[in-house]
Amino acid sequence: MQAVAISHPGDVSSLVFETRRIPNAKGANLVVRVRAIGINRADSLQRQGLYPMPPGLGNVPGLELAGEVEAIGPDVQRYKVGDRVFALVAEGAYAEYCLVDEGLALPIPPNWNFAKAAAVMEVACTTNETVFELGALEAEQTILVHAGASGVGTTAIQMAKSVGAKVLFTAGSQEKIDLVCSIGGDMGINYHAEDFVDAVTRTVGNRGVDLIQDLVGGDYLMRNINLLRTTGRLVLVGALRGARTEFDIGPILKYRLKIFGFTLRAQTLENKRQIVNRIEKRWLPKYIDGTIEPIIHSRLPFSDVRNAHLLMDQNVNFGKLILEIN
Repeated sequence: MQAVAISHPGDVSSLVFETRRIPNAKGANLVVRVRAIGINRADSLQRQGLYPMPPGLGNVPGLELAGEVEAIGPDVQRYKVGDRVFALVAEGAYAEYCLVDEGLALPIPPNWNFAKAAAVMEVACTTNETVFELGALEAEQTILVHAGASGVGTTAIQMAKSVGAKVLFTAGSQEKIDLVCSIGGDMGINYHAEDFVDAVTRTVGNRGVDLIQDLVGGDYLMRNINLLRTTGRLVLVGALRGARTEFDIGPILKYRLKIFGFTLRAQTLENKRQIVNRIEKRWLPKYIDGTIEPIIHSRLPFSDVRNAHLLMDQNVNFGKLILEIN
């Protein structure tokens, strides 16, 4: 089979096609014939050497996919050969075939294509865990979503609106702000044109926001803390502006604030199975009925993987980038 490997940390030229053996199905694993791959920021960071693979894993990136079950291990109970599934994986989605744990796969709804299915799993899992499991967002509360036009951002905004929350968000252009408002965002802030702290304060006053989902990190930390209301929550999901900064613990103590961190890839297999199960029970029905719609910026052929990463690196996308294998 053909797979894309990271030959060395670097720019998109480090993504190279290699011939690999098709994996064998063992235990509760599926071998999936990959038809579509969701590209995530973590893939780009991994390629650059900024987000190393956990010990024991290889150099083929990719955290989510959609395709058809090609073979099943002896302990598989839910799926059979030929079933269409979308799934979360720890590695290896950038390939024509991929090994998938049965508990990390869900059936593709009949009216979905593979590209749509490949745009759901990673962002849905991340959003549910950060905004709802950790962030405990409820109706009539206010959330600030950083990187609102990203795959995670567009998902968080739709999920938050579906439970009756008010959604503020940041994005890098007026065009992106308009697009995010079209899917439910209440107020967008162009972080290139104005300070998000001032903009949010003008909107909510001294009350502050209930929850902030932050994919940016770095010097955003203290600014986020200063925007939280009493008992507010901050969930850190990324560190695009760096992993180190100075901050004052005073407001955390005074206002009983809560700060959480989360990365999906670091979770144990059992935790990931539970996370996927929560998606199936709580959110898949809302995807099926159209309450939440996967936002896809571009669908590119597998052979165009380098250009797909360029789009991610240039931060031009609204929603997900998808690779398709015919």
